[in-house]
Amino acid sequence: MSRLTAKFQTLKQANRKALIPFITAGDPHPDFTVPAMHAMVEAGADIIELGVPFSDPMADGPVIQKASERALLHKMSLRRVLDMVEKFRSNDSETPVVLMGYLNPVECMGYRAFADRARSAGVDGVLTVDMPPEESSDLLSLLEQAGIDPIFLLAPNSTDERIRKMGQLGRGYLYYVSLKGVTGASHLDLSDVQRKLSEIRALTDLPLGVGFGVKNAEIAATISKFADAVVVGSALVEKIEVARGDSGRALNDIVDLLKSMRTAMDASF
Repeated sequence: MSRLTAKFQTLKQANRKALIPFITAGDPHPDFTVPAMHAMVEAGADIIELGVPFSDPMADGPVIQKASERALLHKMSLRRVLDMVEKFRSNDSETPVVLMGYLNPVECMGYRAFADRARSAGVDGVLTVDMPPEESSDLLSLLEQAGIDPIFLLAPNSTDERIRKMGQLGRGYLYYVSLKGVTGASHLDLSDVQRKLSEIRALTDLPLGVGFGVKNAEIAATISKFADAVVVGSALVEKIEVARGDSGRALNDIVDLLKSMRTAMDASF
């Protein structure tokens, strides 16, 4: 059983929902990332999504685009991100870590080399935004051999056929993009999200996480009533940006937001 599957089972038994924060590895500088990962766990994070910086993102809004730019100025690479996961694992063997990014860095590294290094580093899941399921078989077979869960994105306009396919190929959880747009967008219709998740649940047994547009504790608590996980990214990355290189302030701000979300989510049950 993967760490992700075990985590969702434990949370279900406790009648709790997963809080999944996202930060970009290497933003605002490489020394910040691993301490921030540990701090987020202490603040109530159940799973961590770690963004792999990429120069040409397609799904990320301006906030995360700029985070990638800041990280790339520090020569961040996929190999350095995997080194960070390994360092995190030296003190935390339980919290699942999911890499979120784009296919190009994986292609450059090589599928087998990536799968082997991700396994040895302690990666639990991989979410590759621009890898359609129709073209995923080569990488998925290697991830399966490595015991790493492939995670797929579902959109508001995903068809039943596509949802079923993602549910069959995916492991760990499915990530529902709550709106038609990029990360950090503001036009979030929670009633529509709830309706769509009900439709998705009829087509897959995988846990469902919701992200894109989760900005505060109130939204997180509402989503947690009908989703299995709440993913928060841009709201955290924006606090790092606003801190303007003050790592202490950035860490305190993201911890405060996560604690407020964790409290609100737990209070909603």
